[in-house]
Amino acid sequence: MIKHLIAIVALTIVIILTMSQAQAALETLLAGHNWVAETLKAVFSGGTAGNVTRELLASLSIPFLVGLIPAALYWLAKRSWFPYFMTFVWVTWLIQTSALVIQYKMG
Repeated sequence: MIKHLIAIVALTIVIILTMSQAQAALETLLAGHNWVAETLKAVFSGGTAGNVTRELLASLSIPFLVGLIPAALYWLAKRSWFPYFMTFVWVTWLIQTSALVIQYKMG
């Protein structure tokens, strides 16, 4: 338990010291999501089902792409599957979804 406390305090200090870089990373993540969502508008209709499908694919594609980067590097180095792939996907999805919820405006 003490290790977890030390880790969360250390990570909080790192985020506080690198707030502008963290904000740039979140903006890049959201820009990637918006780009995928806009690109998929050409494929899906403008109805409710089309919008839900488009947003679903946009929300899932970015975390998997982010997770594939360390997985590919790990595979190139070790020639085996990256054991924490889904952890990276879940963490990225959680961060992206949190940022999207905070950014959401009723329209």
